[in-house]
Amino acid sequence: MYGPLKHVIVKHPNDAFRSQSHLAREWQTFNYLAEPNFEEAINEYDRFIDILNKHVEQIDYLPQSDDVGLDSLYAHDPVKFTPVGAIILKSGKELRQPEAAVYKQFLKEKGIPIIGELTGDAVSDGGDIVWLDERTLVVGRGYRTNDEAIRQLKEMTAHMVDEFIVVQLPHDLGEAECLHLMSFISMVDRDLAVVHSRLMPVFFRQLLINRGIQLIEVPNEEYDKLGCNVLALAPRVCVLPIGNDYTKEQLENAGATVYEYKGDEISVLGTGGPTCLTCPVVRT
Repeated sequence: MYGPLKHVIVKHPNDAFRSQSHLAREWQTFNYLAEPNFEEAINEYDRFIDILNKHVEQIDYLPQSDDVGLDSLYAHDPVKFTPVGAIILKSGKELRQPEAAVYKQFLKEKGIPIIGELTGDAVSDGGDIVWLDERTLVVGRGYRTNDEAIRQLKEMTAHMVDEFIVVQLPHDLGEAECLHLMSFISMVDRDLAVVHSRLMPVFFRQLLINRGIQLIEVPNEEYDKLGCNVLALAPRVCVLPIGNDYTKEQLENAGATVYEYKGDEISVLGTGGPTCLTCPVVRT
């Protein structure tokens, strides 16, 4: 999740938010903090894509679909990529579950391999699944990812994973809010992670330290501004929402190059930072 990003899937707010009138009807249904401004969201997103274009060779855009809602802007969650292809997930947020079928059809049209799909009662979001390194997979067990999904994911990835780690997530603000594993950890390099330790189980924090991973601690006020949501474009090259000055400084002190984007409409109001906005397909 920190290797050079070569191919990514995104969803433009033109196709997710559609219009101001559509946002006015739907923002409360999808539990946004407030109604996003459509035009400003377009401007913010275009600047965000400008940053991606500096490093990413291929950017694919998910199509508009009547079957999905505002949250489809956050392209990370309906699938998770492995070194050999995609796993189609089923969101723990019922409103987002139709996104999986749309994504599956899109991947087929693009000729992108699919290696598996969650079935039955299994639910999981991509934000709960973190590749700590090439052979270590960490999955958060919380309101968005259940035990059956973890069992299926472990089975599907057994041939490519040496260590499969399950992290129990806290209740935090409750079932209606979105707390993912990636809410409190972003890998920026093999030995560098941005974290919010207050939400981390002790065993997991100790595991990271014992592996020689330097932890950059995000303070409470910047956690609320998505300061823990950091997208790595390459080792120690990353993207962060504007307004997280302490986290940015700590990253730069650790030798990282930090790009910033204004994400009030596309990130803060929907609680989805740069990792949520992007679904990495290929890293080298």
